Amino acid sequence: QVQLVESGGGLVQPGGSLRLSCAASGSFFSDYHVGWYRQAPGNERELVARIANDGPTDYADSVKGRFTISRDNAKKMVYLQMNSLKPEDTAVYYCTARLGNNYWGQGTQVTVSS
Repeated sequence: QVQLVESGGGLVQPGGSLRLSCAASGSFFSDYHVGWYRQAPGNERELVARIANDGPTDYADSVKGRFTISRDNAKKMVYLQMNSLKPEDTAVYYCTARLGNNYWGQGTQVTVSS
């Protein structure tokens, strides 16, 4: 089992950047596939980016070229670097880890507004 805690959200102007962090606890973190999802009011939760346990990454079309996901297995951390932020990126962002079961963090709010 793994526990996930997100941080780094906040209010940013359009065109700005934020870096989200996800701290994991538990064993065998390096075996987990991890990722970031987001959910805006009235919308379903959607995949933003994910990184497999052996490194390949996958991004939603809407964030390709602007967001970068990374992981540090030694520190049990997952990151999401978000650049060129747009108002439509406003959402609660959730960290997730999957190894058979899916585990979720509590989410962190990202608001992009002038």
